[in-house]
Formats: sequence, C-alpha cells, structure tokens
Amino acid sequence: MKKIGIIANKGKPEARIVARELVYLLEVRGAHVFLDETIAVDLGRVDLGASIAEIGSHADLVCVLGGDGTLLSIARKLAGRSIPIFGINLGTLGFLSEAEPEHLPHAVDNLLSGKYNIEERAMLEASLVRKGSTLGTYTAMNDIGIAKGSFCRIIQCAVYSDDEYVATFSGDGVIVSSPTGSTAYSLSAGGPIVAPNVDMLLLTPVAPHSLTARPMVLSGNQTIRVEVDAIHQEMGLSIDGQFGYRLEGGDHIYIKKSPYVTPLIKWKKGSFFEAIRTKLQGEWE
Repeated sequence: MKKIGIIANKGKPEARIVARELVYLLEVRGAHVFLDETIAVDLGRVDLGASIAEIGSHADLVCVLGGDGTLLSIARKLAGRSIPIFGINLGTLGFLSEAEPEHLPHAVDNLLSGKYNIEERAMLEASLVRKGSTLGTYTAMNDIGIAKGSFCRIIQCAVYSDDEYVATFSGDGVIVSSPTGSTAYSLSAGGPIVAPNVDMLLLTPVAPHSLTARPMVLSGNQTIRVEVDAIHQEMGLSIDGQFGYRLEGGDHIYIKKSPYVTPLIKWKKGSFFEAIRTKLQGEWE
C-alpha cells in the first residue's frame, strides 16, 4: 500500500476542494493517506490528520497543494528526509509544480503506478556569523538574499570564494542561488537561467552601482563568504525570500551547498526546458 502525504496551503481559495478530491482519488485506489492536520479538521477527516514531521517520517511521497512559495516552505521543513515532493499548482506561475488541479485523476494514476522521474534539486546552507559567534544556520532551496532596506542607501558586500577575494559590490545587495533558484529572484535581477543538474552556485549582484558588475557562476564545491557593511543598519538576510533576519555592519554570511537535496517528482525528463518555454516565455502548445 502506497503511503501518501497531502499538505495544502489553506490560504488558497481552492485548497480545500482540491485536497478533498485528492483524498478521495487516493483512497478509492487503495492508498494510505496522511493529511496535513491543519486542513484535516476543515475536511472533517481528523482520522487522517498528521503533522508535517509525521508525514515526513511515514509517507512514501508528499503532494503539496499551493504555489511555488508553498513548495519551497515544505522543501525546507522536509530537508534531510529524502521524501519525494509532488507539486500541484494552486498559484499563478507554479514553476516548480508538475500538475494542475484539473489533471488530478491522471496524476494519481501516475503516482500510484510509479510512472514518474525524480529530480534531486540541490539546496543551500547559510550561516550568519556576528563577532565570531554563529547566530544561526539556515537551509534554502532557491536562494539566500542579502539586501538593503526599502528606503536606505546602498550597502557594500565584499565577496570571497574559499577565502579568495572575488569583488566588492556596492548597490542593493547580492543573491546567492542554487540552480533551481536561478529562475527566481536572481532572474529578475538579471541573472542567467541554469539547468537544475549543474553543480554550481550563482552569485548575482542586485542593482549594482557599477557598469561592470555581472552575475558570476562559481563551483558547487566552494563556500561563498559575504561581508556586509553600510553607514546604516537597514540590511537583511532572506531565506528563499520568505523569512529573514536583520544584519549589522561587519556580519559574515557563509553560503555553501547543503548536504540535503529536494527530490522533486517530474513526469518526464527535460520538463525543465518545457517549463521555461511555457511558463516563463509564454509559448503555449
């Protein structure tokens, strides 16, 4: 019996409808379902309720109902579990998702019969060090952002790669992305699109006060160190653009490839480039 977890973003209007249908389709085909406890009550299925930690421990795979932001959040919470994640798009772009709600019957058939591929997406690990003390270590799937406040003057980010000085970028900040994150914040800042299987770290300056500052591709085996400085204290560290921490002048941020990966369920190989064509370039078949 296949054990499948369902985690939904309750903030999406159709989340309950899609979750209810998904539960029905899975149960009628004999699957054992774990339902995120926050939505199990709403659906009247407290018998299926489980915490995200419990789902990560017992399910064979997890269906995430929401947009890219929901999937990123769950990927961080399940980091290290090696549990495949299947995204069902309830958002706008849904670049990381593999199915739309109208395709649920087909999706369930494929999931239960094992007709899918798994792409292991690299993650990032960032450590914030202040005056020699590590304040926290964080895992991200997309990117680590270092940025000034909305109404503040520029900040300086001195970047090192394995203690070798790279450059100092003056501007709004810098982004360090995984290959998956190359289509997120980095892309909007002028960074390149990188295939998800490339072993690299992408460094993208944000609004640099320079005509020569350009994105840089660094080895996935290197550790990037960013030293921040400014004449103000309105600086922040963001994790996947979803939560952040206030920075101070002199802080060091160490960023490297995480030992964890996110296994994403995909129907076929090469679907990344299809997503680029259809969702980013607007080419519809």
